[in-house]
Amino acid sequence: MDLKMSDVKRILNVSESTIRRWLAEGKIPAYKLGNQYRFSPMEIEAWVLKQRIGHASADAKEAVTQAIQHEEEEPATETDGANQFSMLRALNKGCVYNDITGINKEQVITTAMQRFANEIQLDGDVIAELLLDREQMMPTALNQGIAVPHTRDVLLQRRQDVITVVFLDKPIPYGALDGEPVHTLFFLFASSDKQHLHLLAKIAHLASIDEGQKLFKERPNKKRLLQFVKEWEGKLTHAI
Repeated sequence: MDLKMSDVKRILNVSESTIRRWLAEGKIPAYKLGNQYRFSPMEIEAWVLKQRIGHASADAKEAVTQAIQHEEEEPATETDGANQFSMLRALNKGCVYNDITGINKEQVITTAMQRFANEIQLDGDVIAELLLDREQMMPTALNQGIAVPHTRDVLLQRRQDVITVVFLDKPIPYGALDGEPVHTLFFLFASSDKQHLHLLAKIAHLASIDEGQKLFKERPNKKRLLQFVKEWEGKLTHAI
């Protein structure tokens, strides 16, 4: 089901006036149904991922960054508050690995799924295949050596989201448009399409800031990563 204006406001944490400005400037994909704008989840997902291209995607990168930082145009809602530490909760439900190896994305994704798919009650072989199918459609690499393997074909049945992080000892080629090999992978599994986009946008922004890039290269343990994300999300004016 396509998204309404109110959905995109919550997912990207911006006001309606900001979205309408982006629409007028051609910075966000949408179509009109009668007098109302509608947004394709797949197009919004691709729009978020476009910030990995660097200067060629300056408009998308600026838009996503503004979405996370959120100018104070509208008061926060109860939903905003509930989502302020959404990434922290998802990371807490997941794992952090430093010992998964491979020379390409196929080996890394397959090995990772063998390690933790059962913990989120999924079939490792099936999920690995779906994740690799998604990579064939479009690589999920962001900028600066970060990737977000995910598939929208699988949603977790329980009302919680899970992010598992894999820090690779040796970076691997990933088909990133900036040409950089990937050293950090965020495996994203969400409980709904909207939460999927919501967390994808947060990961994309965190991967774009200098502090995040520096931390990921240091391959922190779970405790340190959670503390960093808690402080980072706490500084955001609103959660996305």
